[in-house]
Amino acid sequence: MLHFRFSDFDIECGTDEAGRGCLAGPVTAAAIILPEGFELGLLNDSKQLSEKIREQLKPLIEEKAICFSVTHLEPKIIDEINILNASIKAMQECITKLNPIPNYIIVDGNRFKPINDIPYSTIIKGDSKFMSIAAASILAKTYRDEYMNTIHEEFPMYNWKQNKGYPTTEHREAIRKYGTTKYHRMSFRLLPDQLEFEF
Repeated sequence: MLHFRFSDFDIECGTDEAGRGCLAGPVTAAAIILPEGFELGLLNDSKQLSEKIREQLKPLIEEKAICFSVTHLEPKIIDEINILNASIKAMQECITKLNPIPNYIIVDGNRFKPINDIPYSTIIKGDSKFMSIAAASILAKTYRDEYMNTIHEEFPMYNWKQNKGYPTTEHREAIRKYGTTKYHRMSFRLLPDQLEFEF
C-alpha cells in the first residue's frame, strides 16, 4: 500500500532516478508533485512493473500531476563527477524546475544533498512506499528508455533498445567487438577484463 505523504508540508515532491548501473546512456531523474486525493491503480515502484504497464501509467501520471520534470545527465558529466553525484545532481535539477516550488522533498535511496534550503528525507525503497516517488520512478524509467531507443538507431549493434545500456553479456560482447561510443561511461568497468581493453 503506497502512502500519499511523508511530511506535514503541503507541497511535497518525490524524486527518483533511473540508469545508475548502466554502462551507456544518461542517468535520468524525475521529480513530481501530486495533488491531494491522487489515486492511480497499478502504481508501484517502476522495477516491479512491466514495460507495458509503465508506458500505460506514464500519460496518466503526467495528466494528474500538479507538475513534474525530467532531467538527463550525460555520460561525460557522470565520468567527471561520478555516478552518485550525477544521480543527485539530476534529481536536484528536476526539483529546481518544478512550479510550484516544493517545501519538502522525499528522495528514493539513502543519499541526497540539500537544494535551495528545502528540507528533505531520504527513504530506502521509497519507490515502493510513497506515491510521488513511485510516480517519479516510472517517469525517470520511461523517459530514459525512450532516450535509449532513440540512440539505439544511431548504434544498433549494442542493442540498447533491448538492454537499455545495462551490463548484459550481449552489451559487453558488443563493446569488446566494436569498442565504445560517445554514449558509454568511460569511468565504468565496461568489460570484466578491463585491463585488456584498448581505448
